[in-house]
Amino acid sequence: MKQSMMFIPTLREIPADAEVKSHQLMLRAGFIRQNTSGVYSYLPLAHKVLKKIEQIVREEMNSAGASELLMPALQQAELWQESGRWYSYGPELMRLKDRHNRDFALGATHEEMITSLVRDEIKSYKRLPLALYQIQTKFRDEKRPRFGVLRGREFIMKDAYSFHATNDSLDEGYEKMFNAYQNVFTRCGLNFRAVIADSGAMGGTDTHEFMVLSDIGEDTIAYSDTSQYAANVEMAPVIAKYEKSSESENELEKIETPNQRTIEEISSFLDIPKDQCIKSILFKVDDKFVLVLVRGDHEINDIKVKNLYNASVIELATADETKTLLNCVPGFVGPINVSDDVEVVADHAVAAVMNGVCGSNEENFHYKGVNIERDTEVSKFEDLRFIQEGDLSPDGEGIIQFAKGIEVGHVFKLGTRYSEAMNATFLDENGRAQPMIMGCYGIGVSRTLAAIIEQHNDENGIVWPDDIAPFSIHIIPVNVKNDSQRELADKLYQDFSENGYEVLLDDRQERVGVKFADSDLIGLPVRITVGKKADEGIVEVKLRKSGESFEVRTDELAEKLVQILSK
Repeated sequence: MKQSMMFIPTLREIPADAEVKSHQLMLRAGFIRQNTSGVYSYLPLAHKVLKKIEQIVREEMNSAGASELLMPALQQAELWQESGRWYSYGPELMRLKDRHNRDFALGATHEEMITSLVRDEIKSYKRLPLALYQIQTKFRDEKRPRFGVLRGREFIMKDAYSFHATNDSLDEGYEKMFNAYQNVFTRCGLNFRAVIADSGAMGGTDTHEFMVLSDIGEDTIAYSDTSQYAANVEMAPVIAKYEKSSESENELEKIETPNQRTIEEISSFLDIPKDQCIKSILFKVDDKFVLVLVRGDHEINDIKVKNLYNASVIELATADETKTLLNCVPGFVGPINVSDDVEVVADHAVAAVMNGVCGSNEENFHYKGVNIERDTEVSKFEDLRFIQEGDLSPDGEGIIQFAKGIEVGHVFKLGTRYSEAMNATFLDENGRAQPMIMGCYGIGVSRTLAAIIEQHNDENGIVWPDDIAPFSIHIIPVNVKNDSQRELADKLYQDFSENGYEVLLDDRQERVGVKFADSDLIGLPVRITVGKKADEGIVEVKLRKSGESFEVRTDELAEKLVQILSK
């Protein structure tokens, strides 16, 4: 392709509203332009990269035994109402009405749609397992779109779904997809980790997120410093053992603590360590009120609380609810003499706190000398806190460290969450109707594009991995008015294009400094500069990744490129 014919509107300055490197570079290199908040046009260079990512995804999905289809983005509300998610998904689901006042949603995901398709066509165990996938634009009304295409309201996604007759079959399908995802992200040149995750609104169990390691990631990964263990921080179990002090128990005493609400304030006011304090937070778990206790130096993991009760929704109790149930305001809540309408649960670490401090359920007062098993009625002790750096790894090997990650893929074992709700059944070997067992597997294609740029860039621009660069070779004649340079550049362009290389020829009448700056910004793997030695049949080759440059005779160039681009 000749550069004069392509739409590549590069920018010299960093856009003021672009916070992260991928957003800045995609704007500056002419890959995207914003249409409205969280919605972007993908310009020709970005479109070429997206198609290469999609091709990698297709190859790996096909290899895993999945077939491609395409479902509508516009979905009737009745399907979402069957699954129950019309009411529970939240404001991210874009809802609309047609001219007949019928409710629809723009597809945020397609579990309901695919389940309805398969239930109408598959009736026997002999037709299972079955795996289907699509690559399609999705819509989610993000409250705060940010970071360019990393968190948008319209994005490109590959979503796959598998249907099985047995759990063993689901396990096999899940492993195939898991391995396919590893292959996809490896081929995209990404440094990533597969981490244990929460299924969230999708439902189901046994789920992994594929996280690209990045300082700008919105998720925190807890990983072992010596093993392969990795989990989303909200899902990592804590296996710490807590030793109870041998000191004698003090008497329970109520003390005045004027305006001392937080653990930090109480710790400072009473001159005690935070691990001597007991943090008490009132939650509403579905329709049940639960007072959760953790040690003062720990944080409550609401996902663990939600999973403990197998709940659909968990949220902090309001100030009014706290006042009604505990007769006090947040900041002075505690577990002593709590109403029977509130269940009290505690993290394991709380049981080992001797002579601690907690709220008294009276404003401006706390208790000291608190010993939980003596002074309260805790219904159960569970793992309810977030894991911390320095904790033992849950697999027993090594110490936990934290890293930030960008989620680019997610695989779920959905089980019968959707098939039971939507009556998607098959007849087993005995002629009995059974709910189909499902798996679900998503890759953020447009997000993967941005994640690659986050990991592959330098101070001059993007540095594309060879397999997904929009072009492999960038040919730049220094002076297009010079016949020798122009003719040699044209010849190289024709020769390499005919031999299967993707070549971008900068035939613009621009200063060479502008051409070089744009070339570095766009980031193609190999740059061939045709300059003053064109008459001698000599060009300069520069490798974008290493910055290495050297002169090559044109009759040796083809062999050299085979070596470079096959590494």
